[in-house]
Parts: sequence; C-alpha cells; structure tokens
Amino acid sequence: MEYDSLQVQDVLVPVDGSPAGFDALALACTLAKRRKGTVYAVYVIEVARNLALDAELAPEARHGEEVLTKSEDVAAELDYKVEGEILQARDAGHAIVDEAIERAVSAVVMGVDYETPLGEFDLGNTALYVIKHAPCQLVLLRAAARE
Repeated sequence: MEYDSLQVQDVLVPVDGSPAGFDALALACTLAKRRKGTVYAVYVIEVARNLALDAELAPEARHGEEVLTKSEDVAAELDYKVEGEILQARDAGHAIVDEAIERAVSAVVMGVDYETPLGEFDLGNTALYVIKHAPCQLVLLRAAARE
C-alpha cells in the first residue's frame, strides 16, 4: 500500500501576484493533477470598512484580472487548468477560509513571501488566520530568502 499523506484533490490557492503565490499555484496544480482534482485560484480585494462591501473598485479589479490571467498561464505551462475568481471582502484571511469551506476543498496551498525589512520573517495576518481556521489541509510555500 502506497502512503500518501497529502490526500489532495480540490485545492484553493490565494494568488496576489507575488512569485510565492504563483509558485504555490504551480505546486497546487502538481498535487491536484495526481487525483484529477480542481484548482481554484482566488484573488481577494480587501474592501475598506468605510466602503460598501460590493463597492466598485475598478483598479483593484483590473489588477485581480491580470493576476488571474497570469495564474492561468502558470497552470497552462503545467498542462493544467485553473478556475479563477475575484472576491471582495473586509479581510482576506476570512475570505480564503470561507471559500475553502464553501468549495469543500481538501487543501489550501498558500505562498508566503520571505520578508526581510528588519532581517526577520513575518508570516502576516492573512496566513496566520488561514493556519488557525482552515478546515482542511494547509500547505504553506515560503519563498526563498532574497539577498
């Protein structure tokens, strides 16, 4: 019997346009491909509290479309297809967890940048929230340190 700890089929990948996000997407495609699963790429626009949640945020939406187009290109290079969606929410972490629950994914694969403003690594509020609240497996792919 072959041991497979990553019982991954359908995967949610938050993408933000960073190299770490696209690396996470590539990893998700590789994992999902093994079980013929679906990869959902989501771009979250965080809406300020002083605006309506469904406010028209054209520049942010355009950037989200660009990121999702690039996500489709990354997946195509791996001979895979992703389903992309732009979400608007007050908090990206909450939106990612809610989307994982709604889509009943088996994993969230999330890229995090290596931050070095003070020579320290900072995971960030979004990733911390997803770590604490995701109902499924979570794979964090940290980018390599930059020199």
